[in-house]
Amino acid sequence: MTILLLINDAPYGTEKAYNALRLGMTLLKEHPDVEVRVFLMADAVGCVLPKQNTPQGYYNIERMLKFILAKGSKVKACGSCVEARGLRDLSLLEGVEVSNMSELAQWAVDSDK
Repeated sequence: MTILLLINDAPYGTEKAYNALRLGMTLLKEHPDVEVRVFLMADAVGCVLPKQNTPQGYYNIERMLKFILAKGSKVKACGSCVEARGLRDLSLLEGVEVSNMSELAQWAVDSDK
């Protein structure tokens, strides 16, 4: 089974990205036969910036994404969203691909949920 997680909100300020990634991590831990795909749009593209420094005891989106990537999942960031936020020339987390709406559409068609 393939599950697509689409995240649209900033990495911090709300818990939407955090909760989506928690779900992805739990799926990978408890259901190793499930393929998890993560697509980041709008302010969620900020999730893929490296060297995030959060207070002790506070969740860290970078670490969560690294776990998901280490389990073999694919993570893609919307290219036009990356461009709009001036992130194109910055380094992104290793393993994250800059993508586009056509690839998101294909992932949506290919995913079971």
